[in-house]
Amino acid sequence: MGIHQSTVIVLLVLCAFFSLSIYGQPAEVRQRYEHFLTQHVYGAMTVQRCDRVIRDRRITQSQNGNDCKEVNTFIQANSNQVRAVCTGAGTRLHENRDLFISEYPFPVVTCTLRSGERRPNCNYRGHLSTRRIVVACADTWPVHYDEGVIV
Repeated sequence: MGIHQSTVIVLLVLCAFFSLSIYGQPAEVRQRYEHFLTQHVYGAMTVQRCDRVIRDRRITQSQNGNDCKEVNTFIQANSNQVRAVCTGAGTRLHENRDLFISEYPFPVVTCTLRSGERRPNCNYRGHLSTRRIVVACADTWPVHYDEGVIV
């Protein structure tokens, strides 16, 4: 019976470790990170896709609302490239210890509301620029797009 209990304990510890290593973050950080990815990271984003991507991803002014968001920015990169800003490819801003500016510029599509007030009637105009992005990081995970410094 002692071997059985030991095996169960070892399996529980391994499961806990494995689930942490898959996500690598606490649940509250994971939720903020996933929301950040939905709103701001899309490697295949183009200026022509603003209406469709914002509609498909259900991006609105508030998380539970239906109002069109005035401006939304998409970083043309994958999640690992953006996360690197929080893990060594970014510099902490002195004014705010949670904000990091990327060492290297990223192509960014900024979608600005042209017309419409409520989803799904939001119409956007896209603009491409290159920026050093500024993100807030929690436990080495980007959770908020703060701004970009145009280069």
